[in-house]
Amino acid sequence: MSTMDNEQMESRFVDIEIKLAQQEDLVESLNQMVYQQGRRIDQLEAMLHKLGEHVRDGAQQANGGQVNERPPHY
Repeated sequence: MSTMDNEQMESRFVDIEIKLAQQEDLVESLNQMVYQQGRRIDQLEAMLHKLGEHVRDGAQQANGGQVNERPPHY
C-alpha cells in the first residue's frame, strides 16, 4: 500500500468514527425524548382517570347517587 492509500483509508476511518459518534448522540437524544413522552403519557392518563372519577361523582350527585338510572317511562 502506498502512503496515499493509507492516508485515504485513515481519512475514511475518521469520517466513519465521526458519523458513528453523531449517530450515538442522536440515538441518546431520541431515547431521552421517548422517555419524556412516556412520562407525559403517564401523567395524562392519570389526569384522565381523575377527570373520569370527577365526572362520575358529579353524575351521581346530580342523579341522587344513582348512575345510569332508567327513565320513569320504561
